[in-house]
Formats: sequence, structure tokens, C-alpha cells
Amino acid sequence: MTFTPTLSLYVARGFLLTTLLMLCALTGLVALFDFIELLRRAASRPSVGFDIPATIAALRLPFVAMQILPFAILLGGITAFWRLTRSSELIVARAAGVSAWGFLTGPGLVALLLGAIAVTGVSPLSSAMLARAERMDQSFLRTGGGMSSLAGGRLWLRQADRELDENGVAIVAGRPTAARPADPRDGFARFELKDVTVWRLSAGDSPLARIEAPRAQLTPGTWVLEEAVSFGADRMPTRPQRIELPTELTPGRIEDSFASPETLGFWSLPGFIEVLEQAGFSAVRHRIQFHSLLATPILALAMALLAAGFSMRHNRRGGVAQMIAGGVAAGFALFVVDRISAEFGEAGSLPVILAAWVPTVAGLLLALSLLLHLEDG
Repeated sequence: MTFTPTLSLYVARGFLLTTLLMLCALTGLVALFDFIELLRRAASRPSVGFDIPATIAALRLPFVAMQILPFAILLGGITAFWRLTRSSELIVARAAGVSAWGFLTGPGLVALLLGAIAVTGVSPLSSAMLARAERMDQSFLRTGGGMSSLAGGRLWLRQADRELDENGVAIVAGRPTAARPADPRDGFARFELKDVTVWRLSAGDSPLARIEAPRAQLTPGTWVLEEAVSFGADRMPTRPQRIELPTELTPGRIEDSFASPETLGFWSLPGFIEVLEQAGFSAVRHRIQFHSLLATPILALAMALLAAGFSMRHNRRGGVAQMIAGGVAAGFALFVVDRISAEFGEAGSLPVILAAWVPTVAGLLLALSLLLHLEDG
């Protein structure tokens, strides 16, 4: 394989430019439709002005760009490679002894770099902005919903409880009230439940005690239950008293556990998954999201190679339009496979790693097979 740095840099620069232009165009198009939908929903609410839908749409832009990136690389790569093929530049390079792998080195590295930047840099910003957009959407454009709509208005939480049993758990149930502002002394937002019931269980789910309280307040590291009545193994109630129950939960973690995994950035997901599982929540969706982010650079590389394989056919051989259309169809097919595998993963029918990595690996193998066929041909 002959490697020419000048040619690779030239192809990579054209690939990067067309990909960024395609990313901006597709992101703007999707954001426009999103903004129109937000305006339609806001039309039935006289108290909501033009600024609210505009702000929500703007906050969603990084998230939209993250979702669009693989398609932008595919379509941008098809455009860039088709222009080089149409002008016979790639034909001349290959006639001079430069193989496809030689001039694809630059675009491949660009695709990997774009995917890495999206995961490590854009993802934290995207998740923070998306979380704010969802809160605004919930506050201004939706009716009801949120944690208070679960299980008839009751919130159910599960956490470790090692006071009565080394591997015990506690199930806390109650009706959430509006969170109080953060205390200026410790910056901790106060979270309260009313009509609270706490079941304290052993590692084998055998009941150890039950606590009834009119209200419970979540403070840093502790549930504080006021006027709580405890029922032990003899089922005899104790006198109302203040009970403190250690916990690792915070108001933010409780809220995030019901939010979409996309509202958590790449660097925040591993720690949050650990806390989520310790608290007894299912972290399958968050694990799939984490592995999907890990696979993004490889998916970007697969899309770049797929674009090259479907657009390097010379005009004189015919069938150019069919090849380009095939590339677009293959990209959307990978998207469908990704959605289906994610659904199977969330349902528990597929292991998390398979659900997240199968579409990426399938796309990469398809692109490599096509390029090998073209080179041999």
C-alpha cells in the first residue's frame, strides 16, 4: 500500500469540510421541525411566549447534532468521494499506485476524531443542555407527568440498609412534594415525601421492620422521618419518634433515575450507573447509552468507509446513482438495526454489550467487505 501524506491530507480536508457542512444543514433542518412542533404545542398555552419554544429548541441543538453525526459523516463522505471520483482525481491516484486504503487513511482518522470529540467533549454539554430543555418542557408545555405521576402519585425508592442486616435493603414509598430551594449552608436541595412507608428487608427479602411516618425529609446522607412509628417482628408499634435512616440518594440522583439516559454525559454515566444499581434501580438503559457512546468513534469510522465504498465507482461504469442510493439506504438500515437492538437490550432479550455494539460492528464489517471487493475488482 502506497501512503502519500499530501494526498491523504487533501482528501481528509475535503471530507471534513463536506461533513461539517452536512452536519450543520441536517442539524438545522431537524431543529427547524422540532421548533415548529414546540410552537404548535405552545399555541394552546396563552401564558407561553415565543421565547420558551425558541430556548428549548436551542438547548436541544447539541443533542440533535450528536444524533445526526453518523448520517452527516455518511452523506458528507458520499458527497466528498463522489466529487473526487467525478473529477477523476481518485482514478488518477489509483493509477499511480495509491490504493483505496492509502487515501482513506486521512478521512478515517478525521471520522475517528469527530466521534471522539463528540463523545468526550460534546456529550457532557449536550446532556446538560438537554436536561435543562426537558425541565423547561415539563414546566411550560406538558400537563402533569414527572415523578408525582408514578404509581398514582407515589414514589417508590430502593436503597441499601445495613443497620439491621449487612446486605439488607430498604424500600421507601411516599408522595413527593415540591423540592425546597438549596440550603445556602451546604448547597443541598431539600426533598420531602409525605405519607411515608419504609419496609426494611433482609438480604433474602424477609421483612425485618416497617416504619410509618407522615413525612420524611432527605438531607445529606440521611432520611429524616418525623413522628415515625416503627413496627418490629412482633408487629407491635413503638411510640412516635424521630428516625434517621442512612442513604446514598440525593434529590438529583432521584430525579436523574427517572430522566432519559441522554441527559447524562459520558463522564457522568459510570459513577451514576454504580449508584443507581446500589439504590436498586435498573441501569440497563444507562449501560446501553454508555456503550453506545463508546461505540460512536467506531461507528463514525464505519460510516466514512461505507461512504467511500458506495461512491468510488467511476462514472463510465454506470450505476452511480444506484450506488449512492445504496449507501444512503445502508446508513438508514444501520439506524433501524441500532434502534431495534437497543429495544431488545432494554427488554433484557439481548446482553447490553451486544445491543450497543452489534450495529457498529455490522456497519464496519459491511464497509470493509465492500472496499475489499472494490479493490480486488
